[in-house]
Amino acid sequence: MTLYPVILSGGSGTRLWPMSRTALPKQLLALASERTMVQDTVQRLAGHAQIGQPLIVCNNDHRFLIAEQMREIDVTPIGIYLEPVGRNTAPAAAIAALALLKRDPDAVMLLLPADHLIRDTVAFHHAIDVGLQAVKDGSLATFGIVPDAPETGYGYIQFGEVLNQGGVHRVNRFVEKPDLDNAEKFLASGDYFWNSGMFLFSCQQFLDELKKFRPDILNACEQALDEGSDDLDFCRLDSDAFAACPADSIDYAVMEHTENAAVIPTDIGWDDIGAWSALWEVGDKDDSGNVVRGDVYLDNVNDSLVRAESRMVAVIGAKDLLVVETSDAVLVVEKDRAQDVKKVTDFLKKNSRREHEFHTRVFRPWGWYEGIDMGQRFQVKRIMVKPGEKLSLQMHHHRAEHWVVVSGTARVIRNDVEELLTENQSTYIPLGTTHRLENPGKVPLHIIEVQSGSYLGEDDIVRFEDNYRRT
Repeated sequence: MTLYPVILSGGSGTRLWPMSRTALPKQLLALASERTMVQDTVQRLAGHAQIGQPLIVCNNDHRFLIAEQMREIDVTPIGIYLEPVGRNTAPAAAIAALALLKRDPDAVMLLLPADHLIRDTVAFHHAIDVGLQAVKDGSLATFGIVPDAPETGYGYIQFGEVLNQGGVHRVNRFVEKPDLDNAEKFLASGDYFWNSGMFLFSCQQFLDELKKFRPDILNACEQALDEGSDDLDFCRLDSDAFAACPADSIDYAVMEHTENAAVIPTDIGWDDIGAWSALWEVGDKDDSGNVVRGDVYLDNVNDSLVRAESRMVAVIGAKDLLVVETSDAVLVVEKDRAQDVKKVTDFLKKNSRREHEFHTRVFRPWGWYEGIDMGQRFQVKRIMVKPGEKLSLQMHHHRAEHWVVVSGTARVIRNDVEELLTENQSTYIPLGTTHRLENPGKVPLHIIEVQSGSYLGEDDIVRFEDNYRRT
């Protein structure tokens, strides 16, 4: 039996602003270790004999970042399936199950969110082994986390009779996130686990149950996959068919209705890292209970998280604070109000601001660009192009550009003229000129770009040719 990990990477992580943003959400950030959360999710499966390469379902806008992060850890996914819109976990699982069955009629799927933390890998692998036996016995299994507090931020699973010697239980019911009074009752009863959102089941059995309870979801997913297309290393679902698919979770669509729902009790050091307070909980603390990262000065500070990304941060005489600094935003919030950070992103959206969408450094498949300065009719950017990569052949209707090479070698095309530029050399791209920037060298190319014109938005790009098939 081959077990296929399916990694769901569709979350936005709004409560982890200002680090987590729409274009670079929490699962693509190194928050809990030196690797990103999606990299940790994949790598913690290494060493289990029955686990194959992953299949990833992700947001279309994150496809190049996902592919690059997998290359960084030498993992080649069997497929990266692109969701044109988010439709919750049941359609994502259906797409993965349909795709896996085309490869292996006996495929078993281990469904994992890309943004969870698991500190005890050995215990996690043991739980997977227990779950595999439950699947052989005909169960659709989920992983229940043994609770140690009356947590109101998680759903709960009430468990029933024991189904096998591994300690797998029948699921009595799923419970939505409770208020504190009910959470305390659940904890005291000893009959409940936290709902981890991780699943293990036969692909065919899951689809059979989905057909029974939500045939509308299954039909839409079959159409989206059948009418989809390959795009470079990605599998692009049909936009219209998938957009027409109802949104629903695996719990609601299948697990609450099937007679075969089972729960595996686990104590694996799990956390879904839903807020900055969770990172304080799991982080390495100093003698004063502080979790610190970056250039930080503390004086008489206790039980706080302070994270500096781009400059020095000093905190004096504070307790139970969360302080997070990025190049364009600073968050200061009391630890017990960490869930309220979402109010900031709601404010930014309402006021048509961009700080919830992008960092000052924006990643592209060819490298990245970073805003340095902006004023009336001008903008300055720092641009890095990876070795061997090139930007699209393009033109702008409203702006001209000056490029200065800081390091590396640039191949520049302006209309039909091609030139090589090295350190301290520059060129000018007049408005309306067809142009392209390429790094033909073996080291990263860094340039400074000065834009000038009546409109400087990123949507003023007309692409004539693009290696990455962007429109």
